[in-house]
Amino acid sequence: MGPFAGLRVIDLSPNRVGAQTSQLFADFGADVIMVEPPGGSVNRRHAAFPFWCRGKRSIVLDLGEQADRDTLKSLALHADVLIETNRPDHLDRLGLGYDDLSAENPGLIYTSITGFGRQGPYRDVPGYDGLVMAKIGGFHAFQRMSPYDAPPLVNVPFASFAASQVATQGILAALIERGRSGRGQWVETNLAQAFTTLDTWAWFEYLIADRWPDAFTKTAPYDDEGRPASPLTFMLLVALTKDGSWLQFASVAPHLYAALMKSLGLAWMFTDDEWKGLPVLEGQPEKRQELWTRMLEAAREKTLAEWNEIFDTDPNVFAEQFRNGPVALEHPQLIHDGFTVDIEDSERGVVRQPAAIVKAANSPADLTRSAPKLDEHRADILALAASPVEPLAGGQASDDLPLAGVTILELATLFAAPHGTTMLTDLGARVIKVEPIAGDRIRMILPFPEAGGFKVMQGKHSISIDLTTPEGVAIIQQVASTADVVVQGYRAGAMAKLGLDYRSVKVANPDVVYVNAPGYGVDGPYGTKPAYAPSIGAASGIPLANVGATVEERADLSMEQIQDAARRLSAASASANAQADGFAALGVATAILFGLAARDRGAGGQELFSSMLNTGCHAMSAQAITYPGAPREPSPGIELRGLGSLYRVYDAADGYVFLGAHTDSDWARLADALAPFADLAGDARFADSASRNANTSALIQVLSGVFTQRTAAEWEADLLARKIACVEVTTDLIETKLFDEPFGRASGYVADVVHPILDEHIRLAPYIRFSRSQTQALAGVVNGQHTDEILAELGNTAEQIADLRERGVVA
Repeated sequence: MGPFAGLRVIDLSPNRVGAQTSQLFADFGADVIMVEPPGGSVNRRHAAFPFWCRGKRSIVLDLGEQADRDTLKSLALHADVLIETNRPDHLDRLGLGYDDLSAENPGLIYTSITGFGRQGPYRDVPGYDGLVMAKIGGFHAFQRMSPYDAPPLVNVPFASFAASQVATQGILAALIERGRSGRGQWVETNLAQAFTTLDTWAWFEYLIADRWPDAFTKTAPYDDEGRPASPLTFMLLVALTKDGSWLQFASVAPHLYAALMKSLGLAWMFTDDEWKGLPVLEGQPEKRQELWTRMLEAAREKTLAEWNEIFDTDPNVFAEQFRNGPVALEHPQLIHDGFTVDIEDSERGVVRQPAAIVKAANSPADLTRSAPKLDEHRADILALAASPVEPLAGGQASDDLPLAGVTILELATLFAAPHGTTMLTDLGARVIKVEPIAGDRIRMILPFPEAGGFKVMQGKHSISIDLTTPEGVAIIQQVASTADVVVQGYRAGAMAKLGLDYRSVKVANPDVVYVNAPGYGVDGPYGTKPAYAPSIGAASGIPLANVGATVEERADLSMEQIQDAARRLSAASASANAQADGFAALGVATAILFGLAARDRGAGGQELFSSMLNTGCHAMSAQAITYPGAPREPSPGIELRGLGSLYRVYDAADGYVFLGAHTDSDWARLADALAPFADLAGDARFADSASRNANTSALIQVLSGVFTQRTAAEWEADLLARKIACVEVTTDLIETKLFDEPFGRASGYVADVVHPILDEHIRLAPYIRFSRSQTQALAGVVNGQHTDEILAELGNTAEQIADLRERGVVA
């Protein structure tokens, strides 16, 4: 039945954000009721509908009608969770807000996902992914992927998917807290704030450069002439094979880069005086350009099959093929891990799709149920609404942190798994971070010491310890014996060698929730392969979805074309603001909270598996899922401006605007607002949705002429006031926008903290708000800051701790 059997979730959302929030609960046994408007949810127009909505039930209700609103109120009495994605106050005006429903059902967890939150200057702007990305600076963050000056549409749903996972985490945390208090509460998040979960270190790069401009300058990956300005260009080489396939290499460690150069036939360069300092080549831009050209030429001498033979025989050389669409679900590691499944859909036949976002050993997902037909379960759901109910009895209200008392042991490095635990410190979890004596590698990944780790270390308790010593291992085994959760993110076999794998830990701690969060898997064909954000991004389809038709896969491309495409593919795959690592971190946080909630509901301790690759495919599901007769997902096309005419970047008199006018009512308001400039309402080419779609190019031409007649700021002010989703595109850094007090602080996106190194500074605020439970925003920590504290808790005396330090076991 699944660990969530007996839970009932009402999903009022018409979009993928809500659908992917309720999906976890449906996959693991909850009764998820989709409340659809007349005509059905817009999700039904997408090929991914059978994935997003599998295992759910459907009823059509018109919330404009009092009778249907009364039905929904009755259903809410039977619900544990309600999910809605409307603009703030919309449901309150219908008598369906949190106060209305919780008064009758105090156990209800009411979840709201908006575009920009419930405070600040953009609170009433709808939650369209493109709209949020345009305003917050997300398009600008990916400017390098475009061959044009205009800000490119970012086609990857960074904000939407992040919001779905943050909302899922909020619900799970509220369920855990409800187990103590007996009471539900209001859970809130928004796309803009959720998007910032994906940031690795861009926030702190900006803060440091702003505070000490003479000490630190952020280095661009390429100089003004397009030549490599960072050694990462060579280590994370994007190359074209002899037969025209793009590859993303992953060779960040020195020994991996040496192996890559050997496979390219260029190992001789390490001992040649002319190439001294390779691959850094400080102050030698011409040499860096020549090195890049040599590496690309050597890579193009082999076919994809020949490169795959090298990858199979040399574990230190590896590249991912850039995949797109359904090809991502054919990845050998996904198939090995059972993360690709074929489900019989009642209307579409067999549909290949990702499995659940977390794999649970003791309480597996039920993936046998089809997505529903429209209004398929009307009779049964109406009978439920009419039945008597005994709502969960309200307990003693508490404003504690929802994860107060939870201890997580983190055995992972860099960003993906570690940031998954960082987010849970905001909710009250105590995270014990195990670092080597020199500190986690992320602390020194940027030229400014510690800058790479400031964010991922927020709120943690750091113990610095040498796990190559028996005493060091014994200490961490002792910590693991009492932890609620153990998270490990290393390659296959690493934890078993230390006696810190699940099988070993559960002997002393049978109730432990053990989360494996490696890049690929704990075994299988890619289990030992290095996984970095660009390679996982390439495998899951992120860069090719972003660049659209502007990058070709052809064997006859010139070197100039290859280098242009390589620059843009690397930019489309990952920035410090958003990338596959960020998606993976969200998946890890969801897996941890799932395990804790499932344990509370009787599943006990168990081993879980969160895969970077599988989480990436969940994020890219709109492109990854297809079947005969499936709707085709729109593409940004050759201009990278938008998806059609009404979801698009347009030039204004100065700057740019982004227009999001999805619905017929949006169109009516737009036509009225633009009447002084063009007769849209009277033009037969645009009379209805079908006509507008058939005349997309003509409508783009008309709107392009209109928008250049006023400034972007004027269009935003006028059209937003008329409830038309149109904003001025931010053409500056995301951090500049968030550091701006009238935007960042007024919207509740930032918090003040004091750091051991940085002293006072602002950080990103917790991504979730609760009506009752508190959250906390803590600063980062330095390596080993809590070593003595943790050792003392384990029963070590001051003398014993001093001895361990003197012998280099701890630091």
